[in-house]
Amino acid sequence: MSLVGFSAVVTITLLLCVLTGPDRDDLDEFYTGYGSLSPMRNGLAVAGDYISAATVLGTSGVIALFGYDGVVLALSTALSLMLLMFLLAEPLRNAGRFTMGDALTRRMPGGRSVRITASVVTLASLLPLMLVQLAGTGQLMGFILGFSGESMQTGCIVGVGALMISYAAIGGMKGTALIQILKIVLLLGSGLVVAALMLHRFDWNPGALFDAAAAGSGTGDAFLASGLQFTGSASPGIDMISSHLTVVLGGACLPHITMRMYTADNARQVRRSMSWAVSGVALFVLVITVVGFGATALLGRAVVAGADPRGNTAYLLGTRAVFGAEVSTAETVLFTTVTTAIFLTVLASVAGMILACANSLAHDVFAARVREMTPRREMLLARLSAGAVGVPAILLATLVQHHSLHPLITLSFCLGASAIAPALVYSLFWRRYTRTGLLATLIGGTVSVLVLMPGTNLVSGSPVAAFPDADFTWFPFTTTGLLSIPVGFACGWLGTVASGRTRVEEQRRQYEAVEGWILAGATRRRP
Repeated sequence: MSLVGFSAVVTITLLLCVLTGPDRDDLDEFYTGYGSLSPMRNGLAVAGDYISAATVLGTSGVIALFGYDGVVLALSTALSLMLLMFLLAEPLRNAGRFTMGDALTRRMPGGRSVRITASVVTLASLLPLMLVQLAGTGQLMGFILGFSGESMQTGCIVGVGALMISYAAIGGMKGTALIQILKIVLLLGSGLVVAALMLHRFDWNPGALFDAAAAGSGTGDAFLASGLQFTGSASPGIDMISSHLTVVLGGACLPHITMRMYTADNARQVRRSMSWAVSGVALFVLVITVVGFGATALLGRAVVAGADPRGNTAYLLGTRAVFGAEVSTAETVLFTTVTTAIFLTVLASVAGMILACANSLAHDVFAARVREMTPRREMLLARLSAGAVGVPAILLATLVQHHSLHPLITLSFCLGASAIAPALVYSLFWRRYTRTGLLATLIGGTVSVLVLMPGTNLVSGSPVAAFPDADFTWFPFTTTGLLSIPVGFACGWLGTVASGRTRVEEQRRQYEAVEGWILAGATRRRP
């Protein structure tokens, strides 16, 4: 039945992309869908982009294995989207047009170096997430459909990757948005039913569920207290702060999320869209909390960790366990819906990331080189760029599928928090910010993460690291955020100071000329 569900999803989503994709050479239609989505639909699309397969499977696994620490991680993801909603969403919509490069160069006309650097950072931050979800596709399909052959898993990665490239190239922004909406509706609908069944097993008493999970964890009260996830760290409290700071600042600043801000037609729409997005994500946090605790309560922490050391199968294991020994036809249909929703989550998430990378390459790198590039040629370049990004991602995913992929997820969030977040905050709100400061922020934040990440225990020095048999750990924390985030902000400040008083004053005047557009958004200005 899962295979039938997967086939139906592929057919329906491809049809949606063909029917809703741009039928003429219009950049606004391909990049933003003309802002034709209502606030509710756009908000659901934002939530769909934000809730990736890594969130569904990884975060629920952390909840199942580490209890309270996993719940805080889930809440941090919701807080990140709230931060985007209250601080950056409206200025981003006003400053940008199609890509992050547009938003960063609004006050710096002709900033080709900024556009190219922004495109490189976009690729660097999203490629690891794409690899995680593509590489996990083979193992996920094997777990659901019951096969374990390496060739079959590799075939699943290639097939799913080809579908994702097709979605991005054919559907554009509107087509991928509809897939995200379908995904979030299926995911929330099936998840709410599973969560209700889980609570019903414990007489609708969350306290009983938490107590049973603590008993099944084998760690007692520590399961319901902070610090269990970081017990092996030299400074557990600081390590936890670093991890959650990285998620809060980096999660919602990733380019495939910020590009959804440009699809809203005015400030009121972007506010309403983000309200729907935050509500959807908050509701899903409740769902994975109940299902994650339920998996540990019904099966035990040892069983969850035995199936996958990172707990990535906890969501599916909890769904199976709640049905009991006798599975009715309705429960079989529900489990099929859950697996189909997760399969669609993988498809939709990576399609959105490929689209963000392709748009950045076409608009910020290739189109910026030619003063008068025709819309038809730029759209062709965007579609070709989807393949240029997707094909190497598929090949790399087949190579890393048997390694621990958690370092790649952390790498993406660290880049978002250390390079993209400081650049956006400075560009949108600091009047004296110069081009040199912007380049220093993007490059300095990225380099600091790339230097520090190999020294963390996610890469070596632990049984669940990417290289478990080696130990070249030298950085004391799991994530780089505690050091790399201040470095990103400091590089931007130093670069601006080093630009000289004349350049600083020039940038201040340029910013004041567009300040009304960026902060007030009275009219949407088109370059």
